[in-house]
Amino acid sequence: MAVTHADLAPSRKGTDLGSKTGVVLLIFSILLGLICFVLCLIAEATRSQIIREVSDGGGGETDKNQCRYSGNGKTPLIYAAGAFLALAIAMVVQHTHLLLAVSKSDPDPSLLMTWDPLSDNHLNTLTWQAAFFFVTTWICFSVAEVLLLIGLSVESGHLKGWSIPRSTCFIAREGLFSSAGVLGITTVFLASGLSITALRAQWLLQDQENARREVMEASILYSLPPRPSGDRITAVGGETPILRHDLYYEPGLIEYLRAFDKII
Repeated sequence: MAVTHADLAPSRKGTDLGSKTGVVLLIFSILLGLICFVLCLIAEATRSQIIREVSDGGGGETDKNQCRYSGNGKTPLIYAAGAFLALAIAMVVQHTHLLLAVSKSDPDPSLLMTWDPLSDNHLNTLTWQAAFFFVTTWICFSVAEVLLLIGLSVESGHLKGWSIPRSTCFIAREGLFSSAGVLGITTVFLASGLSITALRAQWLLQDQENARREVMEASILYSLPPRPSGDRITAVGGETPILRHDLYYEPGLIEYLRAFDKII
């Protein structure tokens, strides 16, 4: 059975961003973001409404200050809570795997030297992109979760006695849950962009590490002192000097190549 380069190449660890585990977690996080978006749309469609009560106080005047809710708010509360948990799980999964991959990345970026100015500029660009994705991801995530928490608190305020007329009624404003859903799905896509940017930076650092090793190997090869010759001339009394070979003569590369050609 033939051995290929793929067999000799080291297998990717489960914590690597480009591993199968990383791809599965990335897809899983995106699916959770889509689930969050759908649940937010359902919560928006089923959110509680205010119904104004028209009553006659007995003096011939109509009193419209009384209101009641259209429902108990359990349905939008459940869907909003599901969206809240789905988005939180997606963020935890993506960022936990990203932190593990960066902390265990090989090579360590702090130990590398930049051999190519173009690679250095590319790495700086990737750094700014990663910073942009990181900041915008957390901003969208925070706003989405705050909106969902507001919706949850409002919908949970009339679980009991929702049909009783009252003087004041509080409901979630139109578009609150849908806005949270849009921000939620934006969050997971921005987090995916952050993971992809980190993966590109990891590939670039690996290329720099390979270049560093090649330069170090070449510098070590050329820094070795020249090999002393194995031939020496000794003089015998009354005779012409005779060329002798040292007992510990080591054949050079040319001798090995000639012997290899003869074998072939």
